[in-house]
Amino acid sequence: MLQNDNWGDRARVGMFIVGSEAVPEAEWWAMLPPNVSLHAARITAPAPWADWREGRVEVDLADDLVRGGQQFAAMRLSAVVVGHSSSSFIGGKGWDEVVVDSLAAILGASSLKGDVKVTTNGLDTLAALRASGVRRPFLVFPAWFNDKIIAAGIRYYEDHGFEPSGHLSYDPGADWRDLPPGDLYGHGFGIEQEVQSLYAQIKVSCPTLADGVLIAGTGFRCVAILEALEQALERPVLSANQASLWHCLQLAGVEADVAGYGRLLRK
Repeated sequence: MLQNDNWGDRARVGMFIVGSEAVPEAEWWAMLPPNVSLHAARITAPAPWADWREGRVEVDLADDLVRGGQQFAAMRLSAVVVGHSSSSFIGGKGWDEVVVDSLAAILGASSLKGDVKVTTNGLDTLAALRASGVRRPFLVFPAWFNDKIIAAGIRYYEDHGFEPSGHLSYDPGADWRDLPPGDLYGHGFGIEQEVQSLYAQIKVSCPTLADGVLIAGTGFRCVAILEALEQALERPVLSANQASLWHCLQLAGVEADVAGYGRLLRK
């Protein structure tokens, strides 16, 4: 009797993630439907992972993105996602599309199949918000996002036609509160995240005006509470990794009913 080896008969998805993060793969593995496989390439470049050239028409991809794209090209992937909210936010309107085109050229030029779909976490969350009918999202940002990245995130959704109803910068708790946002990961907060306090903060802070919640940041542990938050708030609750998985399944033509991680993934 053969055992399941999750070979990816339905789809294989490639994901670029922050080199030191454990959350993206863990959350995707929790949500993946049968016979869809995940393959990660780790990036150590600072955000954004592609710098605008003068005139903001073309970008220079980080070396890790180029290298990962070349390696992904031989794997007959169905979809590839740049899984980094900060890059989309800082890159700003238009960045996602130019990066998609640049990566698609690398994947297509050396791919054995040539029809891999490319996306970014920014594009994924935009598509998820629209599909969920959310126009006034309550934006939730991880504690390691500084004021500059938070402002860029709010502006990103405003520039794409949304009207954020407010935002929350997650309070990591007394043991971490005195550390600057940029120091949290270096002291281990990325691994020591707890979802119960995040649930409580979102539940008490979500404004009445909000017609949905978006938890940004692919390294932000949160998919375990999406279903509970939707029940408590009676509104769609989306997250970075949930949105990227959903969008990649859409791009790959995979229809799947994934229970327990929010209405976005349910049929």
